[in-house]
Amino acid sequence: MTGHAPDLSHEQADLAAMLGAVVEGTKEHPRDEQPGDVAAVRRHLAELGVWTLGATTDGYQAGDELAAVAFACLARSWPALAWASVQAHAAVDVLGETEVSCAIQTGDTAVAVVDDTSSAVRLTVKDGRISGRIDRIDPAGERPYVVVLGQGRAWLLPPEALRFESVRRTGLQGALTVSAELIQPAVQADVVINSVDTDAARIRLKLGAAAVAAGIADAAAEAAIRYSSEREQFGAPLTALPSVRDALFSASGSAAMTLRQVLRPRDCTLWQATAVLDAACEQAIDTTARAVQAHGGYGYLTEYPVEGMLRDAVSLRASCDVVNTRRAAAADQAAFSTAGSGKDSS
Repeated sequence: MTGHAPDLSHEQADLAAMLGAVVEGTKEHPRDEQPGDVAAVRRHLAELGVWTLGATTDGYQAGDELAAVAFACLARSWPALAWASVQAHAAVDVLGETEVSCAIQTGDTAVAVVDDTSSAVRLTVKDGRISGRIDRIDPAGERPYVVVLGQGRAWLLPPEALRFESVRRTGLQGALTVSAELIQPAVQADVVINSVDTDAARIRLKLGAAAVAAGIADAAAEAAIRYSSEREQFGAPLTALPSVRDALFSASGSAAMTLRQVLRPRDCTLWQATAVLDAACEQAIDTTARAVQAHGGYGYLTEYPVEGMLRDAVSLRASCDVVNTRRAAAADQAAFSTAGSGKDSS
């Protein structure tokens, strides 16, 4: 990672160096057109022990912090795989020690995790049967399992019960984004997982996604600094111009603040995790947009990575349904405040 990150422990620094070497040693960037390559990278990360690093049932905080480093490092080059890894972590925690969970941990099976309050989830339960569709998932794998988080319970939808259709999106190459429709109503008893701390899973998803956003911002700020240092105008590097230095400072500052926020221990409530994700996604979009501007007209060319980083940041925000989750968190806060006021007045 770059100097935007806070000081890492030896374990975290070793992990960052290992993931950097893995990315550098991979010949082809995982893309939608090569789903086999995406699966191979997923399995390779699992073999290295980082695909579900930190997934645990005992709430070990150090594991979460180390996992955040992994998410941010992967997101610098492979944001789609980083986001899929976040979902794999959450799925393993929800599923516990099951056959499906083991297949997820080895990277043999892809999984997507969605919140039933998301605007993309249109499922109904009637007479003990689940039907409907999910408009978007980003599993980074073909024919994934889908975990739907409810209130105190979750549903595990198997790939054979779903019809998948490709969905176009702005960025996140390698996410293999699809919609998932239940072919026929599933019997609730066959897919429901009761007594699950789904709020903990939601927090893990949000904080993990925030780490992915931080990694994208980190890579974009670094690319902007490197380009501006190498590009000359009027006989001097662009960094000699005060306006360029100010823009680079703003981009680097946003990346640094986001990384510091997501790479340090925290004890978040659900609405706080939502706030962290909201800020991280907005800062990632702002930082990547500044990086594009720092490149001038070249920033919009696919030969330079920053235009793709901007698209990745926009797609991540959409995938996490940040706008809808922000509204839900605001409503929860308002309800809590009203209830609190009522108690105080009595």
